[in-house]
Amino acid sequence: MIEEQVILVNENDEQIGLMGKMEAHEKALLHRAFSVFIFNDNNELMIQQRAMHKYHSPGLWTNTCCSHQRAGESNIEAGKRRLQEEMGFVTDLTESISFIYKAPFDNGLTEHEYDHIMIGHFNELPNINPDEVAAWKWMSLDAVKADMKTQPDIYTAWFKIIFEKFYKHINITE
Repeated sequence: MIEEQVILVNENDEQIGLMGKMEAHEKALLHRAFSVFIFNDNNELMIQQRAMHKYHSPGLWTNTCCSHQRAGESNIEAGKRRLQEEMGFVTDLTESISFIYKAPFDNGLTEHEYDHIMIGHFNELPNINPDEVAAWKWMSLDAVKADMKTQPDIYTAWFKIIFEKFYKHINITE
């Protein structure tokens, strides 16, 4: 199997190259990524628990899905592709904000990402891919925020950063 390539970018999100995903994470190089947030009619967020065998953050709870854009793929195309691959459905997505973060992990890898946040709407049950997702649930943003305060270690680094710094951009009720 050919290793997935990530798009290396500068701090203006301009592409400067391609690199294997693992090498980019080993070298902590800035690369393009995305995080999808899906809400239902009750303004609840669909969150997922990452599969236990993921190369970083296994078993942690996070936003609906996330990954890396492929060369030539728009943010929306990438978000829809990954929604289908991880959660088994596709819905319309809207781009929100983007930000840069850096988070080292215990296994020696580092996420250094230019993360694009996308928001969508869905009311049905997902058909999760067990290779990617261990579990899922709907939670209100207030419940997620409260749970993050009492149990921060069960959430991914980027999800906590988004809630801490960019909450107003994902809160569709404000």
